[in-house]
Amino acid sequence: MATKSSSPGRYGESSIRVLKGLEPVKQRPGMYTRTDNPLHIVQEVIDNAADEALAGHGQRIAVTLHADGSVSVDDDGRGIPFGLHPEEQVPVVEIVFTRLHAGGKFDKGAGGAYSFSGGLHGVGVSVTNALSTRLQVEVFREGKVAALAFSGGDVIEPVASRKAGAADRRQGTSVRVWPDPKYFESAELPRNELVHLLRSKAVLMPGVSVTLTHEKSGEVQTWRYEGGLRDYLMQTLQADPVIPLFEGAHYAEEGETENFAEGEGAAWCVAFTEDGQAVRESYVNLIPTVAGGTHESGLKDGLFQAVKGFIELHALCPKGVKLMPDDVFSRASFVLSAKVLDPQFQGQTKERLNSRDALRLVSTYVKPAFELWLSQHVEHGRKLAELVIRQAQARQRAGQKVEKRKGSGVAVLPGKLTDCESRDLALNELFLVEGDSAGGSAKMGRDKETQAILPLRGKVLNSWEVERDRLFANNEIHDISVAIGVDPHGAADEPDLSGLRYGKICILSDADVDGSHIQVLLLTLFFRHFPKLIERGHICIAKPPLFRVDAPARGKKPAAKLYALDEGELTAILDKLRKEGARETSWTISRFKGLGEMNAEQLWDTTLNPDTRRLLPVSWGLLDFGQTEGSFNKLMGKGEAASRRELMELHGDAVEVDV
Repeated sequence: MATKSSSPGRYGESSIRVLKGLEPVKQRPGMYTRTDNPLHIVQEVIDNAADEALAGHGQRIAVTLHADGSVSVDDDGRGIPFGLHPEEQVPVVEIVFTRLHAGGKFDKGAGGAYSFSGGLHGVGVSVTNALSTRLQVEVFREGKVAALAFSGGDVIEPVASRKAGAADRRQGTSVRVWPDPKYFESAELPRNELVHLLRSKAVLMPGVSVTLTHEKSGEVQTWRYEGGLRDYLMQTLQADPVIPLFEGAHYAEEGETENFAEGEGAAWCVAFTEDGQAVRESYVNLIPTVAGGTHESGLKDGLFQAVKGFIELHALCPKGVKLMPDDVFSRASFVLSAKVLDPQFQGQTKERLNSRDALRLVSTYVKPAFELWLSQHVEHGRKLAELVIRQAQARQRAGQKVEKRKGSGVAVLPGKLTDCESRDLALNELFLVEGDSAGGSAKMGRDKETQAILPLRGKVLNSWEVERDRLFANNEIHDISVAIGVDPHGAADEPDLSGLRYGKICILSDADVDGSHIQVLLLTLFFRHFPKLIERGHICIAKPPLFRVDAPARGKKPAAKLYALDEGELTAILDKLRKEGARETSWTISRFKGLGEMNAEQLWDTTLNPDTRRLLPVSWGLLDFGQTEGSFNKLMGKGEAASRRELMELHGDAVEVDV
């Protein structure tokens, strides 16, 4: 018999590995960047050059695609400092490229190097460095030229400086990157995406010249927009606008009463079209947010409130027609550029803005501007009102057709289901809520028009090995199936989804271990017995906050309640309060033990409101159906205890436990 010490699977002190420096990036590159191609790691370098221009220190950004597959980015900004860091005693330029969570964009206060930037975490170009076979940096600053080089994130040519010659430029930074193909599915940069990125930088920074040089062909593309957002939107629209473009910009000034930081605000240009594919582009501090976010929600809210007010003022809405925000927004094409002091993004790739204040910021400035524009152009306002009302009528007719088709023979809905009023599948949402007390708060806090609530008592049955015809013996599963209007089915089946009653089915459980267990049990149910709902994107997970911070009044900002999803967001909120002048002991931190502790208003603000909530769509991700099935079997199968133990031994050290 083998002893524990000789067992190859022994779990002991030596099993724990500490990743240092840039090793975490190399081990899990997908946590830090896109891995389909190297565009995002190149974008990190371009964003740094753009931040210099945004801060008013540069007028030129030049990108070159070299014949050997490398990419270089040159700017005429201030140049990265290359003297020794006062605390680390290492050249600053070396720290920037080799240390995670290091950079010049943390200090947002007066006198900071960057007031508004896309850099938040200090992991940008250090990720670029970690995932490159070679990276060269040349800095022009204060009459000197400094150069250094890296390989796989390690310094191979230390900083060497010399006096600038007559041929050298006065200031700026030049970075040349050779992306390591082993970290990416394709080593090729998507040229169309790169061109779009560079052109958008030029649009958002009028007067800044952006060039792209193809070394092989000698082709040089240059963008410089003096007309800004209007010129760009008119060039990209595929259909003629119904009314003239609505454009504007507003940034907070010192002494304003809206409690925004000085310089925060947005610039926008909006076109309404009868048909044609909508152009929708949004940016935060010049970072493209391709998945939208709260700044887009603010634009949506501002436009809707202004149009709704105009229609009510002129009594244009026919009887029985109820306007929804999407009736206005579905016909809008726009370019939106927001400036936010401390933006919070979803993930390191920064594709979606999550900052709740951004919704109020953009809406506060867009609504009055559009109200004024409509009052000054009444005929154009009436034309837009006709378009919006037609869209609302078409939506309502579509909802009525669905109701007639499924109205006969439908099963009796569960008694504890609090249904929504709308019959529009695209808008309707069902929340499967853990516990009756949380269900009560959700019922009071929800949008009655589009949100339904089904409270669940206790933990749902583990249905992984339950036969389909035995499912309905469990009351909770029976109620879920009847409420959503779809019968259980297998992965190979073609189920009848015509009875589906909700476009989104959202799992809403506590932010604790039991809540995670309920999530897994419900995901098991949907994956095993309702797989087509996952395949077609109908299943989501709602993410309630774990902490509430009661912030005191500071300066011109009033007292406020702030919410944090996790420890990381809590730290960011406290850092921001300190920068705004709040005393260390002046705030109160509360930890939610469960959804039942939240009142209706809190639940709406944090978890139900489509504009400010965190909702994660469920999909196969990088795994195919077979791999996902194997993972679920390991987690939920009755005979898989040994596999589960092995899984916990391998990954148990990655779990954080709050005591």
